[in-house]
Amino acid sequence: MNKYKTFYDDRRHETYAHDYATMRAEHHSLCAELEEFISEHALADKRCLEIGSSGGFFQDLVNDYWGTDIAAGLATYYHKPYRVSEGSRYPFADEMFDAIWTITVYEHIPDVQSAMAEINRLLKPGGVIFFAPAWQCRSWAADGYAVRSYTDFDWQGRLIKASIPLRNSVLWRSLFIFPKRIARHALFLAGYRFRKLGYRKLKPNYDVYWESDADACNSMDPHDAILWFLSNGFECVSHVTHFSKFMVRNGPLVFRKARRV
Repeated sequence: MNKYKTFYDDRRHETYAHDYATMRAEHHSLCAELEEFISEHALADKRCLEIGSSGGFFQDLVNDYWGTDIAAGLATYYHKPYRVSEGSRYPFADEMFDAIWTITVYEHIPDVQSAMAEINRLLKPGGVIFFAPAWQCRSWAADGYAVRSYTDFDWQGRLIKASIPLRNSVLWRSLFIFPKRIARHALFLAGYRFRKLGYRKLKPNYDVYWESDADACNSMDPHDAILWFLSNGFECVSHVTHFSKFMVRNGPLVFRKARRV
């Protein structure tokens, strides 16, 4: 955990550094979709939490904004509440928030199962979440195979690098993804509930930041995320039909927590 925190706090200038003092929300690639989420669910005056809030780019999109991240040094960029996360439990009360959003964060969390449970704990019944990790992070990113020269590797490494275009192709990935989805979706329709998130562990690189997601701890399929949320008392608002759930490829997912009867 110490190495993890050091990587994101003390070495932020080497990894995900931005000019936090000047960067505007609209510069973010998902800002328009997040604004649509806020508008569609009437969140302007609701209490909202951003998990993995970084420099607080989105803190002025709603009035009652709260942010949390693991880096204490980020607090200087906030004029709204910011709390440093320590361990697997976020520093907020149960059912405190009407909405949560989290963008390109959950693929970097070592204890992702606990972090998923925290979403359920923190959201009020009827609350909504905008869930947007980087999906299906690649195992070769940690060693920078895509960006380093062939001369950096032995013959095995060169084979790995040469295989990346094929392994990145939609057809190749579909050969592995769709059989798993068919089996898991059939289990769900038969009544099985996925209390734990299905994902593949990755070995993050906290020594050299070769490229985006070289530090990813896990690789998630959005279909598995949908099954987890559905199995734990949420409705999928962004993908309503079973076909759309099964065919989901990328982008944010939106869920609503069930209301109490």
